[in-house]
Amino acid sequence: MKDISAKINKLAQSYKDYTAENLSKLVNIRSLSTGEQAMAAELKRQMEEAGFDGVRIDGLGNVIGRIGNGKKILAFDGHIDTVDIGNIGNWTQDPFSGEIRDGFVHGRGTVDQKGGPAAFVTAGRILKELAFHGDLTIYFTGTVMEEDCDGLCWKYLVEEEKIVPDFVIITEPTNLNIYRGHRGRMEIEVTFRGVSAHGSAPERGKNAIYMASRVCLEIEKLNERLPKDEFLGKGSVAISEFVSGSPSLCAVADYAKIHLDRRLTWGETKESAVAEILEIVKDMDASVNVLQYEETAYTGLRYGMEKYYPTWKIAEDNPLVTAACKSYTGLFDKKPLVDKWTFSTNGVTINGYFKIPCIGFGPGNEVLAHAANEKVAVSDLVAASAFYAALAYHLS
Repeated sequence: MKDISAKINKLAQSYKDYTAENLSKLVNIRSLSTGEQAMAAELKRQMEEAGFDGVRIDGLGNVIGRIGNGKKILAFDGHIDTVDIGNIGNWTQDPFSGEIRDGFVHGRGTVDQKGGPAAFVTAGRILKELAFHGDLTIYFTGTVMEEDCDGLCWKYLVEEEKIVPDFVIITEPTNLNIYRGHRGRMEIEVTFRGVSAHGSAPERGKNAIYMASRVCLEIEKLNERLPKDEFLGKGSVAISEFVSGSPSLCAVADYAKIHLDRRLTWGETKESAVAEILEIVKDMDASVNVLQYEETAYTGLRYGMEKYYPTWKIAEDNPLVTAACKSYTGLFDKKPLVDKWTFSTNGVTINGYFKIPCIGFGPGNEVLAHAANEKVAVSDLVAASAFYAALAYHLS
């Protein structure tokens, strides 16, 4: 592998400008969730230009590139939607400029997460140039709607497209480290039903705001006692929205609702998280529900899933992690840091639901995800494109 690693490194470096310019073109395109059509078309064009054996767009709008036709299936995944730009005043340049300057590509999505797809397009080009003929089918998936509902795209790929890989590499930003898991998450809504009365005589009613407020304080306490995993860290719960209603501003509130962002560590489940909240509201007229996501993709297909995204991790001695570490060391002549994400990825479905072995390796630092002045180092793009190509050789 030493000889092939040297060739891969040399090609990745020679394609430095090609990779950066491809990413710049992707950043030029605004691609919020459900609005990825132009972005998908450009990524498809780049895959075709790189010489992929096949490229198509599925019913949900995912771009699926393919190289090879072997028995085992390897997939490189990168989502092509982004969050919006937020307050434009916080940006020092056009968020969609894709400017290449000072060794970085600048703009929304450079880190989260168009840099990964730009790097895997180059990896595909490297594999074609080296006449890769390992016994693998390699898919390169530019997936949609991840920012709105992580994992929904892979639910579609597995259940509708029948693509079930043996290994998946998630190209979300890892600062060029190898990640092997992250906490799960879920969205819970708690609704409180009160009884309205005139504001001049509140004792005649039952104030839903008071009920919800007491529960909020108990949830704050719950957060402090949630369990901790040695690798993934502690579970958490945060109240992210409080809404109330009444017949008028001169009336007791008869309705309140809170939204919970629940992060699940190892051993926590949807059932255990819901049970904790049910225990807190057991003496109140309240309901606890896990929310459902359902939206129309840019293709016109309406699709959805429950907003429960399971915790996942794979062992450090898993063959996929071992192969990734060997690929990394062979390329860069040093040992990688094996770690985890703070945020959530498509791994919640790939491994959390379908138990497909997956790891993460991507260009960029996750602290810049969703931030103003997002940027990724061109050197990260080069390293990622080399790593993806080298790992294909290791796994074949």
